[in-house]
Amino acid sequence: MSGAVAPPRVLTVAGSDSGGGAGIQADLKTMLALGVHGMSVLTAVTAQNSVGVQGAWELPVEAVRAQYRSVVDDIGVQAVKTGMLASAEQVEAVAELLADVGVPVVVDPVGISKHGDSLLAESALDSVRTRLLPVATVATPNLDEVAQLTGVRVESEEQLRPAARAVLAYGPRWVLVKGGHLAGAADAVDLLTDGVEEHWLRAPRYDNRHTHGTGCTLASALAARLAYGDSVPEAARAAKAYVTGAIEAGFPLGAGVGPVHHGWRLR
Repeated sequence: MSGAVAPPRVLTVAGSDSGGGAGIQADLKTMLALGVHGMSVLTAVTAQNSVGVQGAWELPVEAVRAQYRSVVDDIGVQAVKTGMLASAEQVEAVAELLADVGVPVVVDPVGISKHGDSLLAESALDSVRTRLLPVATVATPNLDEVAQLTGVRVESEEQLRPAARAVLAYGPRWVLVKGGHLAGAADAVDLLTDGVEEHWLRAPRYDNRHTHGTGCTLASALAARLAYGDSVPEAARAAKAYVTGAIEAGFPLGAGVGPVHHGWRLR
């Protein structure tokens, strides 16, 4: 009989990226790279590649619930990460499932793809605000998602504070506002706050256009570190370091934007 002990278990609830750079595929690669056992609840299938999203097909809510119960009731989880949820019905079902999960929940409120394609129905935005964000241990919106959810537009580092406050008003315990899209910034700066503590996370900004999957990767790395028992600030710093290395090592695929390199530490 083997004496091996199972690693921490992390569940991702998200859509599939057929190009392998984002979504479920990025989540599971990140989890493997960070030494946790990744499991998945698939919410949608997308046809996408390096130049855009060519199609998306939402799974029925009952399929989402069944996958979740199958994993959680038998295997158990130490952290959960949510990504693409395509409809209000999916958002509300997942929020209901997570309300009593009893482990850290990282909500990546995916609304728009790297290529500008919408991945969230307009009708689902209110459900994200009122049902999903309140169950989040950490929410990880980028600047486009902050604007989509709150109407607050960020054009400078100083404006990250009001953006974070606007997201916190919907109920997550912490918010990590990602400032990677700030034009002209010398560093890639994110703000992590619970409304009392502030942690400014800075990293070099690499001149590499191949950054597909950064948001999924950061949120999954954060969930992985929370599954190990890190505090939220510790987990955020570790996740920032991991995704920064993955961005630096991002590589070209196809005719458009290539992915970050999830296995950069293993090379």
